[in-house]
Amino acid sequence: MTVTDRSTELIEAAAQAAADKLAHDIVAYDVSDVLAITDAFLLASAPNDRQVKAIVDEIEERLLKEQGVKPARREGERDGRWVLLDFVDIVVHVQHSEERVFYALERLWKDCPELDLPEDAKATRGKDREHAAREAASGGQDGDPSGGPYGGSDGPR
Repeated sequence: MTVTDRSTELIEAAAQAAADKLAHDIVAYDVSDVLAITDAFLLASAPNDRQVKAIVDEIEERLLKEQGVKPARREGERDGRWVLLDFVDIVVHVQHSEERVFYALERLWKDCPELDLPEDAKATRGKDREHAAREAASGGQDGDPSGGPYGGSDGPR
């Protein structure tokens, strides 16, 4: 089996939506030969919980508006660290950058064919590494509410 044309359309729309919300390291895999439950996985990440949620919301809105589909299941939204959108034909994983490194889903699916994505999505490759390098150079104070000397956005205690 290979990924269906419908799944390809959904992956491309989801990848473009993620890129438009500045997701990092967007990649998609054709998992149809190894999984019977879906055709493709889309992986994307963001450096903070708020951006994870914004990416997820944009993907969901875009697929409803452009493709007429809603997710059959949405998991992980409360924590904002790893949100899964199950559209049946495709499954979208949007992870906080730290979760992406820890769980390394790319390693699990490395034997599956990578799907071609829109140019904006391809341009996001390496963004997590760039962000981490900027964070390290600036001492963690690049506007990320989880960074800074107090470990949060609520100031000194």
